[in-house]
Amino acid sequence: MEKKSIRKAYGYALADYGAENTDVAVVVADVSASVQTRFFAEKFPERFFNVGITEQALVDFAAGLALGGMIPFANTFAVLFLRAAEQIRTSVAYAKTNVKLVGSYSGLSDYKDGPTHNVECDIAVMRSIPNIAVVEVADAVEAEKMVPEVAEYDGPVYLRLSRSEAPVIFDENYEPKIGKAAIIRDGSDVALIASGVMVYRCLKAAENLARMGIDAYVVNMSTIKPLDLNVVQKVAADTGAIVTAEDHSVIGGLGGAIAEALGETKPTVLERIGIRDTFTETSRSYDALLDHYRMSVEDIVKAAQLAVKRNRQIHI
Repeated sequence: MEKKSIRKAYGYALADYGAENTDVAVVVADVSASVQTRFFAEKFPERFFNVGITEQALVDFAAGLALGGMIPFANTFAVLFLRAAEQIRTSVAYAKTNVKLVGSYSGLSDYKDGPTHNVECDIAVMRSIPNIAVVEVADAVEAEKMVPEVAEYDGPVYLRLSRSEAPVIFDENYEPKIGKAAIIRDGSDVALIASGVMVYRCLKAAENLARMGIDAYVVNMSTIKPLDLNVVQKVAADTGAIVTAEDHSVIGGLGGAIAEALGETKPTVLERIGIRDTFTETSRSYDALLDHYRMSVEDIVKAAQLAVKRNRQIHI
């Protein structure tokens, strides 16, 4: 399957949308070449601002632009936004400034730059702060399509991007919406709900499960907050068994969000694929690192088999 760079697709789309909407501005913390905002900078230097390696200033500067009527996209590595948590909480979320926070190199996707560049808790942090929508894209097409959606969303957004090239899942007819999940494969026995690069792995797992006689939904939950409760409740009712998959800690991320929702509305058998409450290492390969931390296609298959077994035992 064809692979395309998620961050490059975002960078091109941001520059293209900047031509359509002159209110869009871009702020970066001295990582423009990495996060691919250089395309915007080349086209619109008067709306591009590099504040240097000062993430707190990055967020406050973006908040100031928003208060002046601009739509600022503030860009840095996902892990480095943790340095600016207080500014995000107060200057963006509490003040409800229309800032778009773009965390690139998320999860384990910066696999070779050292353990401190990995980030396993950014979604948990952002999801716990009021007034911020949390979005993660699954491929280059969704990255491109999500730029105008994020820009036109009324309020703060945290957009999570992988460093990696990823298999292309969607075509040009796909139209993502903040707050709406996409069911990309129907099922009856188990539902695989994923975000980011794990969506493709769930599609491969569903193919393997089908050969075993297990029919699996695959859901792209690109918006982790606000969660699409209608889809969660539908697939829970249809299957009674759910597996979540994310390149993030199982605590506080997609798996946590689904567990909270099901606990309040429809208790359902749940297995979670993700980072198991640990700091992570480096590798020569992103795929190898995901596999090492039990996020492989085979791990998803085993979790689905276990969820189906547990659900059937309940209903004997």
